[in-house]
Amino acid sequence: MLLVLLKFLGWFLAHTPEPLLRALSATLGDVVFFGLPRRRRLVLSNLHHAFPEKPAAWHRTIGRESCRRMIETGFLSLATPYLNAARLRKIVSGSPELLAAYARHRTAPAATLICSPHLAYWEAQTSQPLVIPGPFPEFGIIFRPLDNPAANAFVTASRERFGMKLLSRKEGFADALKILRRQGFVGVLFDQNAGIQGALTTLFGRVCSTTELPGLMAEKFGARVYGIFPRRRAFWRVEVSVDLIATGGESTAITLGLNRWLEQLLRADDNLCSSWLWAHDRWRNQDMPAKRFRLEAKRDLLAADLLARGLTTLPRRTRVYVRLPNWLGDVVMVLPLLRALRAARPDAEITLVAKKTFLPLLDGWAIADRTLALPSPGLGYYLFFRRLRREHLDVWLLFTNSFRGDLEAWLSGCRQRFGLVRPGKPRPLLSHAYRVPADFDERTHHQLELWENFLRHFGLLTPLDRTPLPAAVADSPRSTPSGFIGLIPGSENTPAKRWPVAHWRTLIEAFPSAHFVLFGTANDTPLTSAIAAGFAATRVANLAGRTTLPDYAARLRTCRLLVTNDTGGMHLANALGVPLLALFGPTNPVRTGPVFASPTRLLQPPACPPTGGGNLADLTPETVAAAVSEILAHK
Repeated sequence: MLLVLLKFLGWFLAHTPEPLLRALSATLGDVVFFGLPRRRRLVLSNLHHAFPEKPAAWHRTIGRESCRRMIETGFLSLATPYLNAARLRKIVSGSPELLAAYARHRTAPAATLICSPHLAYWEAQTSQPLVIPGPFPEFGIIFRPLDNPAANAFVTASRERFGMKLLSRKEGFADALKILRRQGFVGVLFDQNAGIQGALTTLFGRVCSTTELPGLMAEKFGARVYGIFPRRRAFWRVEVSVDLIATGGESTAITLGLNRWLEQLLRADDNLCSSWLWAHDRWRNQDMPAKRFRLEAKRDLLAADLLARGLTTLPRRTRVYVRLPNWLGDVVMVLPLLRALRAARPDAEITLVAKKTFLPLLDGWAIADRTLALPSPGLGYYLFFRRLRREHLDVWLLFTNSFRGDLEAWLSGCRQRFGLVRPGKPRPLLSHAYRVPADFDERTHHQLELWENFLRHFGLLTPLDRTPLPAAVADSPRSTPSGFIGLIPGSENTPAKRWPVAHWRTLIEAFPSAHFVLFGTANDTPLTSAIAAGFAATRVANLAGRTTLPDYAARLRTCRLLVTNDTGGMHLANALGVPLLALFGPTNPVRTGPVFASPTRLLQPPACPPTGGGNLADLTPETVAAAVSEILAHK
C-alpha cells in the first residue's frame, strides 16, 4: 500500500505544473510553521539558540522559509523517479567548484569523501552524473534504507538510475571501503544527532553528538574531504556546489572541521541558512530527560573542539532555569546541587528565579550565570512568565512544590519542566516528575538527600560540593569587629523554634568579657531588643533589621562562633564556613540540619528524639554555655 501511494504521489507531482507546485509547497510549509505549534517552537528555538544576536523577525523569516523548502524537497524526492534526464538537467546544475573537484579527480585520482549536511534538495545530489562532463567516477552513497522492503527497492532504483550506487548503512559499509580503496567517491551524511555512538562536539555553540564516520574513513584512506551543498536558485532549481575541507587528514580534525564548515556556511548566507532543516532537532541527544544533567557519548571531543575554535570554556547555550525555594534556609541547602549542576553541564546557562531579596546574595556568590527576581503579585505576575517564551528555555527545574511555581514554568513555554512529586499530591503541569518512593521516610532523610535523588533521576552524576562558599566581593563590613559571638534568636516562620529570651540573656551573662552581636530581620527587633536590654551596646550590639542580606552575610562571616535557632541565618552561616552551635527543639535536624562542611554542633532538649519534637525551652542556658565554652576552647 505504501509503495502504491509513493508511486501515485510521485507521478502526480511530476506531472503537475511547477507554478501550482510552488504555491502548494508554500501553503503546506506555512501550515507546518503556523499550524503545528510544537514544530514552530522547535524551529524558532533552534534558530534563537544558533543566532541569539539576530532579531526575532529574522528568526521567523528563516524558519518559515525552511519549512517551505522542506516541503519542496519532499515533493522533489517523490517526483524524481518520474522526471526524465532532460527535466532534471533543468532542475540541477553544477557550480564551478563542483566541476573543478571532478576535474581534479580525473587528473589526480584519490579516494574522495563527499559529506552532506541536512540541507534541502539533497535528492539533487543523485543527479550529479547528468551535469558532470566526461566519464563519471565510481560513486557510492551511504544511506539509511526504508523499513518497507518494496518501497526501499523502488527508491533505491530511482536514485541509482544515473550511475550512482546506494550503499545501505546496514550491509553496504564494506562496499564503501572498497570504493575508497579504488580511489572512488563515497557520499556520506554527517549527522549532529548520532546518539550515544557519536562524539561530543559543538554546533553553533551547543553540545551535540556528531558521527565520526567521515573522519574515520578519510583518515584510513587519506581521502580528500569535501562538504557538498545544494544552493537553491528558485523553486526546483538548484546548483550543487562543494567546498574542500582542509583538515590535515586526522579523524578528529575532520569531524570537528565539518561542523565548523557547516556553521560558517549557514552564518554567511541566509539563502543556505533557509535550506537547513531547522525543524529537525540536531541537539536532541543531550536533552533526554533521564540524562539531562550530564553530558554523555561514546567519545568526548569537546576539549579538542574548544582548542580548534580558540576557546577555553564551552559556550553556555543550554538554557536552564531554576526556581528556588521561598525560604532562605532552603535556598542555601540547594546550593551544593547547583554547584554540581554547574560542573555537570558546563554548557548550561543557569538562571536562578527567586525572591528579589535573595538576588544580591546570589549574585555576589556567582553561583549561576543570571538571576531573575519574581515579579510583584498581580496580573502582571503571570504575564511576566508568559513573556519568557521569547527566550526559548530548555529546562525548568523546580525546587518549589506549589501549583503557582508549576504554573510559572508552564507559562514560560519550556518543554521540560522537572519537579518532585510526593504520594497523593499530583502536579499535572510538570512535563517530567521524580516520584518520591512510597517507602522513603522524609523524617529520617535530609532534605538535601531527597533533592539529590531528584536530580540523579534526571541524570546528575557529579558529587555534591559541600565546601563553604568563598567570600563575595561585598564581604567588607565596616563597623563590626571580628572575633565576636553571633546570636540569632529569631525565627521567621515558627515561634516554637525560638529559644526563650531569658535563656539568651543568661547565656550572655555567662560570658561577661565576650562581645555579642544579635542578628535578625526587622520582625525580630522586639525580640532582640528584649535580649539586649540593660547590656552595654559596646558588649551586645543589636543589628536586627539593620543590615541588607549581603551585609548580613558579610558580618556573619566574621563571627568566631554563632549560636542560633533553626532558621535561615543558621544555614547561611553554615554555607559561609562560620562555626555553629545550632539549637533544635520541635524541628528535625536529621531532615533540615546544616549541610555544608563547616564546624557544626547541634543541641537538642533532654529526651528529645533525634528527629525533633522537643520543647526548646527545656534546653538550659547552662548546657548551651558549656557547649560554647568547649567550642571556644578548641578554636
